Amino acid sequence: MSERNHPAQPPSGVGLDGLRAAAAGCKACELWEPATQTVFGEGPESARVVFVGEQPGDQEDRKGEPFVGPAGRLLDKALVDAHIDRRDVYITNAVKHFRFTPTPKRRIHQTPGPEHLRACRPWLEAECEVLTPEVVVCLGATAAKALISPSFRITKDRGQLIPWTPPGVAAVAGDEADEDEDAPHQTWMLATTHPSAVLRTPDESRAAAYDALVADLKVVAGALA
Repeated sequence: MSERNHPAQPPSGVGLDGLRAAAAGCKACELWEPATQTVFGEGPESARVVFVGEQPGDQEDRKGEPFVGPAGRLLDKALVDAHIDRRDVYITNAVKHFRFTPTPKRRIHQTPGPEHLRACRPWLEAECEVLTPEVVVCLGATAAKALISPSFRITKDRGQLIPWTPPGVAAVAGDEADEDEDAPHQTWMLATTHPSAVLRTPDESRAAAYDALVADLKVVAGALA
């Protein structure tokens, strides 16, 4: 990482509101400079499932909220169809600033690099440490590669529940978790396609792509049941 890119250093013990306030001034990577603002996660501290996207888009950057554009509206519809209560959901991104290439007419989305994911990861870990979710859902390849493995392939391994140990939670041996009521509950990770990828799918295939997203989210609903 260059001198301009270093892991963020979130404060501890401040809750989501404190993290959000601290992230507003984050300069851990160079993306803060051209972006309008930090776009932190949104949702209740009681959320049972955390959705992690790639980064804020143009509308999110302007409004300061995640998933408020077309992809967010499609995700909201998919949550309803999968029978996941929106009140149980916290939505955030692996990178909190919009990376883009400016043009005379519009700002063109540019995929964040590994250095941006590394710089921003402490914020994501801090969010998960506060939330202690039951399921973390990676929306798209960037989030999956950041949280699961750089070699993860959505097309091959989507829709599968993977055991995951959140940051700050010590791993518990299998049988001990069943015997100790105070032991941390099992957290699951699942990856699926990003809603924006569904929107980019050709018209003749879009319905099938949407149905596949809903099918993956129904797996999440089953884990929450």
